[in-house]
Amino acid sequence: MPETPSRLQRDLKQNRPFPSVAQEAMLSLFKTVDDLRRGAIQVLEPEGITLQQYNVLRILRGAGAEGLPTLEIVTRMIEQAPGITRLLDRLERKKLVHRERCPTDRRQVTCRITEPGLGLLARLDAVVDRTNRHLLGGLTTAEQRQLIQLLDQVREGLPAG
Repeated sequence: MPETPSRLQRDLKQNRPFPSVAQEAMLSLFKTVDDLRRGAIQVLEPEGITLQQYNVLRILRGAGAEGLPTLEIVTRMIEQAPGITRLLDRLERKKLVHRERCPTDRRQVTCRITEPGLGLLARLDAVVDRTNRHLLGGLTTAEQRQLIQLLDQVREGLPAG
């Protein structure tokens, strides 16, 4: 008796089983991340910012008045951002961040979130939280915790780099 097609097989209109469970798991993860990303973008787009810009603003809010050097922001980002300078340029043009060169080391630039940046995040906090809860609404709180643990295990097993 043939296996019932998985949700991913149905979504991708794939008639044959995947060559391995690992491949199906990876593709399912990629598809899920894409779906979640699109849900988050719908909340941020009306405010004129991207997911990466939102991430930088949250990082800088957490850093407080001291701010952070540019390279430290990069290490804290969820997604790798090869164009961090351009990303910060856009946020600075929108007056959401301020950059300042270190007087003793001109190569180091400290970034701080501005009052308008803090205001934007304050406006977004509740709607982002509601969106997160909605997007993960198919899971109980316990299942969400289990998902976090499983994803932690996956990341722990990845090669460093």
